[in-house]
Amino acid sequence: MSNTLIMSVSGVRGIVGTDLTPELVARHAAAFGILAQESGKDRVVLARDARTSGPMFAAAAVAGLQSVGMGVIDCGLIPTPTAQLAVEHHGAAGAIIITASHNPVEWNALKFAGPDGMFLEKAAAGRLFDLAAQDILQRSGWDQIGESESDSGAVARHIDCVLDMDISVPDIEARSFRVALDCVHGAGGTIMPQLLARLGCDVVGLGLETDGVFPRSPEPVPANLSGLGDLVRDAEADLGIAVDPDVDRLALVDENGAPIGEDYTLAFAVRCVLSRRTGPVVTNLSTSMVVDDAASEFGVQIERAPVGEANVAGVMKQRNAVIGGEGNGGVMYPDLHIGRDAPVAAALVLDLLARTGKSVSGLVGAQQQYVIVKAKAPRGADLGAVYADLEATLADGSVDRQDGMRLTWDDRWLHVRPSGTEPIVRLIAEARTEEIALDLVDTARRLLEAKNN
Repeated sequence: MSNTLIMSVSGVRGIVGTDLTPELVARHAAAFGILAQESGKDRVVLARDARTSGPMFAAAAVAGLQSVGMGVIDCGLIPTPTAQLAVEHHGAAGAIIITASHNPVEWNALKFAGPDGMFLEKAAAGRLFDLAAQDILQRSGWDQIGESESDSGAVARHIDCVLDMDISVPDIEARSFRVALDCVHGAGGTIMPQLLARLGCDVVGLGLETDGVFPRSPEPVPANLSGLGDLVRDAEADLGIAVDPDVDRLALVDENGAPIGEDYTLAFAVRCVLSRRTGPVVTNLSTSMVVDDAASEFGVQIERAPVGEANVAGVMKQRNAVIGGEGNGGVMYPDLHIGRDAPVAAALVLDLLARTGKSVSGLVGAQQQYVIVKAKAPRGADLGAVYADLEATLADGSVDRQDGMRLTWDDRWLHVRPSGTEPIVRLIAEARTEEIALDLVDTARRLLEAKNN
């Protein structure tokens, strides 16, 4: 595997034309088709985001699937969660979704979902990669080639499902929210304006074109949302909403144009759901304590899983969670499906705002404030040795080794782990002051650099 071809629980991800090629896509699609046949079903959902390489890779994936006798339900350009719902709607064997999510424009990727619409867990992904690596794959003859059909109704079904959730649509409509929306020229333009309009919102848009040419770094983190903040202020909007290119993550900007951080999306969703009924809440090891605080208001303790949607989904399913997700703005609401879903997140956030009568800044101000610091470092060191040094250096912290190493105290935490989507190590810390969080990250960085040198 090269430095830019990454195979993980998040799928196969690489730079277009460098190591992610139509040949590689077709081979992995064929391997997935062979494994999908074990479900006893003969069709796979295919979808893509707006990236310019998407149509090329979609054609390669269709060829790969058909070459092993698997039929294709081609949904075209739609959000990732829309494709996951389409798997369940069609009773399909799974899905291949062509998207590199938040990665820069030169990247693309394949994500693989099973017949339940959930992304493959580590063991299943490993089987897929092993099969794709074989010299010869068994192909179908001329009379057993898979058929292909189109599905143009997936987005409309998704919107209807969101509106049927346990939210008060009349309360949201009564607030007549003005929403500034940034879809960064990704797949969000296919669904978010329609959904918000159905919820009675007045939408002012930015980047609603679905041409896949991102005008900024596409990850919906505060550093990338200055344009949305300007739009909120210019339009006197009640809030700003930003989604990533495949629409499974949502970030918020308050009514003053200030980005509040992606973790608050999940915190608000948790508060919305638990106010109606309590139950288990699951999130990953890199999620802010603002989510713990939201759950604790209802007497619920957060359960944590390794980073990655498939990992969180697996624990949610085991625990019968009522809500969960990741602190990157990915909300997972199992009443609809166990997958990150920005349209679901938008509806839950608007429902909470409508029922509480508060503004976004008002909801943020009512919670304990923390500072979260996220950094990256080159991968290369023996991370096992780094973890051992961390545990010895910060010996008073509670250790979790599910995913890299997480050290936790009552009022702060540090998480060091290899990324599953980039060739880097992620260093994330949170505390009540920036100084403390930075000190934790710097400690980890020094130990990592010492091993690299």
